Amino acid sequence: MYTSFLRPLLFKFDPEKVHHFSFSALRKAFKFPFTERLVRKKYALNNKALEREVFGLQFKNPVGLAAGFDKDAKLYKELEALGFGFIEIGTLTPKGQEGNPKKRLFRLKEDKAIINRMGFNNDGVAAAVKRLKANNGKVLIGGNIGKNKVTPNEEAVNDYIFCFNALFAYVDYFVVNVSSPNTPNLRALQDKEPLKKILFALQEINDQQEKSKPILLKIAPDLTNQQLLDIIEIVTETKIAGVIATNTTISREGLQSANKKETGGLSGKPLTNRSTEVIRFLVEKSNNSFPIIGVGGIHSAQDALEKLDAGASLVQLYTGFVYEGPTLIKTINQAILARN
Repeated sequence: MYTSFLRPLLFKFDPEKVHHFSFSALRKAFKFPFTERLVRKKYALNNKALEREVFGLQFKNPVGLAAGFDKDAKLYKELEALGFGFIEIGTLTPKGQEGNPKKRLFRLKEDKAIINRMGFNNDGVAAAVKRLKANNGKVLIGGNIGKNKVTPNEEAVNDYIFCFNALFAYVDYFVVNVSSPNTPNLRALQDKEPLKKILFALQEINDQQEKSKPILLKIAPDLTNQQLLDIIEIVTETKIAGVIATNTTISREGLQSANKKETGGLSGKPLTNRSTEVIRFLVEKSNNSFPIIGVGGIHSAQDALEKLDAGASLVQLYTGFVYEGPTLIKTINQAILARN
């Protein structure tokens, strides 16, 4: 029903407006007491064999929602009911910001892809915390954090520390995002020294807590092999919990869609192979010394299995979820169960 009827209808309209409309519709639907029960019955798959322990956390299944979809933690409960094993919110910044001028979100239908140049638009970390207080540990939440656009790179560490402290009591793991191409000069923070500065600062605070929380690093697919080797060294040196591979790409290689030249980060099917290559490289070169969440171009159960086979412990959806609909979550989990 989604791919044959609902998707063609929704794809007639502006993607950012559709996103807000879908959020509003889901929120209203879940106000009826029977909606959640019906949604879980149709989409969620509960089976002990799907459970995974990663980073010291217990995931009810290995399929999560990537950051960027529920930036402000407005719909994490409803989205979890669709069958996701975990929800990653953000990217959140200390202060709310509008992001880049619209239009800033583009579908590349022929390529089953999306280009976005959103620019960390969000209400600010304090607004998200207010919403997360209602969670009470029911949904496993990742907190993806970044810096405000106006914060110079030399002071970026302070923004990450601010978000880390604000979210600490309300998320299960953290993701340091220095790999979005849509905030000017942000990717420069992936260089070895500035990145180590941020990660060491967060780990120092983390170690002072009664119980520390996993800190992950989200990396770009555009890194060279030498840069990926640097990432392995940094993960080892800073003792963070793991890596999310990968964020969006600035590459436009092989695209067919007319709007392929729009600036921003590309996600979706064109990223499938590269993100899997990055996962495999990190696993092999690090001797599988840290867990990886695989994300990028997962549009089918086979795509997800390939990332797991490459060494990912968990996977996340975003663009594939938009193109294929919520049945994709269950289909992936069924494929995983079929292997057991």
